[in-house]
Amino acid sequence: MKIICVGWNYAQHNKEMDHTFIPKDPTLFLKPETALLKDNKPFFLPDFSDRIEYETEIVIRISRLGKNISEKFAHRYYDAVTVGIDFTARDLQAQLREIGAPWEISKGFDNSAAVGEFIPVAEAGDVNDLPFHLTLNDQTVQDANTSEMIYSIDRIISYASKFFTLKTGDLIFTGTPSGVGRVAINDHLQGYVGGKKLLDFFIK
Repeated sequence: MKIICVGWNYAQHNKEMDHTFIPKDPTLFLKPETALLKDNKPFFLPDFSDRIEYETEIVIRISRLGKNISEKFAHRYYDAVTVGIDFTARDLQAQLREIGAPWEISKGFDNSAAVGEFIPVAEAGDVNDLPFHLTLNDQTVQDANTSEMIYSIDRIISYASKFFTLKTGDLIFTGTPSGVGRVAINDHLQGYVGGKKLLDFFIK
């Protein structure tokens, strides 16, 4: 199982990160399987970073083998959706970017990909018009809709499948909207798709 992530997929988030250039194709990066955090287990702050930030995202689960998938057929390749958190060691990422080094360790460290309970796409509704939000200690900090994506889910799947054979069980994190922020010990994170709470865990 692999975790494919998309960067720079919401204009307002790009603005808050001072990123103005929008490439013609999705920006992809990978997280290893060991990054997966599920079943609402707590996230333990690592000792190598002083600034871990949450990035709330819609996550799609791949349901069949696929390679070089046409965008018009991409909807056949996923069966479930949830909300997830792409945890980022922002201080480490900044240091690596400054020297022009790869920054995978700031994104792909253990437990950096939290995912909630998956629900069938048919139950979730139109994936191209899907509201989702995150609360931090009962305060909404991110609130968006997949209609705001620069690259649609089907476009992402088609593009990713040019480079990576998609397999059943693979996950795709589709990008975060504006409102990212820092987490601290005892913070309580709850993620929603529509009005359905699918993610609920604590920072330790």
